[in-house]
Amino acid sequence: MPLNPADDRLASQLPEGVLRPVEDRYLDEPRGRYLGQGGLVAAPRSVEEVAAVVRACAAARVAIVPRGGGTGLVGGSVMPEGPAPLILSLERMARIRDVRPDEDVLVAEAGMTLAAVQDAARAAGRMFPLALASQGTAQLGGVLGANAGGTAVLRWGNARALCLGIEAVLPDGSILRDLKRLRKDNTGYDLRDLLIGAEGTLGIITAASLRMAPVPAGLATAMLAVPGPAEALALLALAQGRFAGCVTAFELISGVGLDFLAEVLPAIRQPLPGAPWSVLLELSLPQGLAPDAALEGLLEEAMAAGLVTDGALARSGAQAAEFWSLREHLPEANRRIGSVSSHDISLPLSEIPRFLDDAGAMLAAMGDMRINCFGHLGDGNLHYNVFPARGRRREDYDDRRAAIQEAVHQMVVDRAGSFSAEHGVGRLKTADLARWGDPARLAAMRAIKAALDPLGIMNPGAVLA
Repeated sequence: MPLNPADDRLASQLPEGVLRPVEDRYLDEPRGRYLGQGGLVAAPRSVEEVAAVVRACAAARVAIVPRGGGTGLVGGSVMPEGPAPLILSLERMARIRDVRPDEDVLVAEAGMTLAAVQDAARAAGRMFPLALASQGTAQLGGVLGANAGGTAVLRWGNARALCLGIEAVLPDGSILRDLKRLRKDNTGYDLRDLLIGAEGTLGIITAASLRMAPVPAGLATAMLAVPGPAEALALLALAQGRFAGCVTAFELISGVGLDFLAEVLPAIRQPLPGAPWSVLLELSLPQGLAPDAALEGLLEEAMAAGLVTDGALARSGAQAAEFWSLREHLPEANRRIGSVSSHDISLPLSEIPRFLDDAGAMLAAMGDMRINCFGHLGDGNLHYNVFPARGRRREDYDDRRAAIQEAVHQMVVDRAGSFSAEHGVGRLKTADLARWGDPARLAAMRAIKAALDPLGIMNPGAVLA
């Protein structure tokens, strides 16, 4: 498909081969809520070419929508309305620039997939501990732009906590060269942390210095049945007390989630079928601590305290992978069932049992529905999803969908929680942010946006409506 004359003028300002026609793969998003648009795709090969693209768009007042692997769930990488933007893809910037195992630092370009970054760390005898279900497709720039979380946040923190420095192109086309490898740098405003989590609204991250970590001597993995969320939290406290700093993952799974798997993905093996609630626990163990002995001691103490009613311990890497496969297929089972309303929330840990009781009672009063709650209990992040009653369709709840979402989010905010724990704001939750965001914080965000992007060309409509 040839470029039109206006496209030719833009192409003349840029290095040869940077611009290309739009393909469908740049316009979709996983949940199908938005259909994006775009005039052209820019696929630069260097930070200097990214800067040239941004300068040309600023001069022409053309909006830029950054595009990573397209795995985001809040519409941040698609622009469905307004003049067609330029889609900026960093897929050709996918190199490792530096690896320093002695410093536990790796410098990678933003177009690398998260899995490729993990592989590069592994090749250096280290690990990059950020882990997502979409890591084979999600690109580093998008992961940092959304401040992604995942299953290991309890031990390692979100993407922000694993980034030491960034290289980025700001909205005027200037290049921020801040790929530092320092753990301490108190020299004023932290622009790295400002751009991480900004979802491409303040600039384009092109590379990052990342923290690696030593590979643990052993991993211990178990699936444990618990009476309820309160007991799960008590089990978390027990595990952290026994293995300080070694609890890598602590995932909560509801019995409804297991029912969904049995219904639509029966090939997924369930070690504890029928458990009303269960926990997937992973420990990263130091040298000298045997996985079996560690888990058996914890399980014995937890069962004596009434915190665990049954358990399955992974005796091999293959069994551990089976347990994780169950957890990772929960979103797919949800998709096949079809939710009425989905919520990515976080709460103070002590508020979680009360919230689950109160929200369940509230939704029961609104009609017959099923709730599949699962997620990263260790860091307070739950995926609280509402589904039709058995035998009914999601369309039967169209008249209640907005009320359900509003009621759940209000209960979360009332308990000092967040309606967007790890997926970001994107375009999906701009109204929620405007409604429930702190006014002073929102005013500061708008002032920062106006100062850095006065033309409003960087991912317009995302985060701040």
